Amino acid sequence: MRDLEVIEMTLPDEERVHVSFKDAMVILTPYTWSKMKEQLIIVLPIVIWLVLFQLIVIRYTTENSLSIGIGIAGVILGLMFFMEGLRLGLMPFAENIGSKLPVKSTLPVVLAFAFLVGIAATLAEPAIGTLKTAGAWIDVGKAPLLFDILNNHSFLLVVSVGLGVGVATTLGILRFLANWRLGYLIFPCVIITIVLTIITYLNPETASVIGLAWDCGAVTTGPVTVPLVLSLGIGISAITGKEETGMSGFGIVTLASLFPIMAVLSLALILYYGGFVSIESIIDNPAQTLQTTQQETVSFMHHPMIQAARVGILAIAPLILFLYLFQKLIMKEGLTKRDEILLGIAFTIFGLCLLNFGLSTGLSALGGQVGGTVPHAFHPPEASLYGSTLGKIIAIIFGFVMGYGATLAEPALNALGIKVEDITVGAFKKKLLMHAVAAGVAVGIGLGVVKFIFDIPLVYLLLPAYMLLLVLTAISKESYVNIGWDSAGVTTGPITVPLVIAMGLGIGKTIGITEGFGILSLASVGPIITVLSLGLFVSRAQVKAEIEEKIELGCPG
Repeated sequence: MRDLEVIEMTLPDEERVHVSFKDAMVILTPYTWSKMKEQLIIVLPIVIWLVLFQLIVIRYTTENSLSIGIGIAGVILGLMFFMEGLRLGLMPFAENIGSKLPVKSTLPVVLAFAFLVGIAATLAEPAIGTLKTAGAWIDVGKAPLLFDILNNHSFLLVVSVGLGVGVATTLGILRFLANWRLGYLIFPCVIITIVLTIITYLNPETASVIGLAWDCGAVTTGPVTVPLVLSLGIGISAITGKEETGMSGFGIVTLASLFPIMAVLSLALILYYGGFVSIESIIDNPAQTLQTTQQETVSFMHHPMIQAARVGILAIAPLILFLYLFQKLIMKEGLTKRDEILLGIAFTIFGLCLLNFGLSTGLSALGGQVGGTVPHAFHPPEASLYGSTLGKIIAIIFGFVMGYGATLAEPALNALGIKVEDITVGAFKKKLLMHAVAAGVAVGIGLGVVKFIFDIPLVYLLLPAYMLLLVLTAISKESYVNIGWDSAGVTTGPITVPLVIAMGLGIGKTIGITEGFGILSLASVGPIITVLSLGLFVSRAQVKAEIEEKIELGCPG
């Protein structure tokens, strides 16, 4: 092998293959189109549905359509470069480290790496920026603590979410190494989360943060965190031998969606009960914060590409630097496939910059517009388009259809479906899983619209759902527990999160409710319920088929 490398290195220039620009375009064009088509399939149906619903049903034309169109084009191109960059650059990093780190290092080093990569991946998530900009939508008089956290403590909020993912990744790696069942971790985590939610709900001042906290669990399971932690899990599973069970990588995504909820709820309780914030001072002196927010918004609108590039580079560069230094200094390894990885990193940074620009000027703006106009179907009753009852039904159907269509377009769901069909030896079909997850998300977003329309506290919807989940988890097979809980992670991608948050905030602002968070958390719990329920049905069908087969063969038992 070494001789072949030497021969390859010493080949004269005239013996190397030279490709002209025209030939390169002929080779690259079909490949580029196939990657762009993947993103078009994700983005365009959602955009078309939003525009047509607003135009035909709500009878409103889209404002700033040119700016939104340019932004949506930026989303499509940004996603194309970003996802390809992850595949070429970041994922090989994590897989290589995950497969070799347990052999070369001690357990504390492995767990420390898992903790740090969880934090770094979260900070690089495109949807994290949505949380930072959501503060301008909040009415300080109705939700002062929520306003203060989003505007004055946005850095603490992001760090809390990152710490939650870091702890979750560490615990997920421990689970692989110790071969723990996922249910053993889910039960205490869900119970602690529910207790924190109830404590937060008991005080009106802290209750407004519940929707934000639960939505943060969905924000973290995006296109950066999920591939990285799964790659790390798969690499470690290969060492422990768990990959042979088909469960390699499963479970970390579930934990990464629960721990950030606990972290944000804890942050709110510490800030309020620890005396670090004063509700009276927040309400009496909001001018400085509002002025700062408005100045930042104006600055961003004047230089959108520069701002997007700055945010993108600051988000992804620390993660790349951390992975490289860890591999170089701790593992004492150089870069394999150096040119390919560097190209992937360049694609990732460029794609994230374009994506940030497109989300802020395009998709989030469109979601906010539609969210603000949907209530006109039923609100105010005396001047609504369709009357109170029919208008509310139309608004709920809008959320249901949007959730169903957006979920089926997620490429991560298609990949999960293939793996699940393989794990269950065809018993749980890919198409069945995809429609089960899509139905769960659709019901969740529909319930989110119901929450806004009738101003139902989020805890009244979440707590019964999670109590049902604990029962379903207790009676389900381990394989379906892994599949069901992780299926929620594929539903909250870089398109769904900013769009749903903007839509929720738009509806909330128009109706006049305190805050517009909570739809994402309901969209996440829905698919877990549907997949676990279907898993029970499939398991019973499998047992029945096995019994019938034994009877036909004349086998005892």
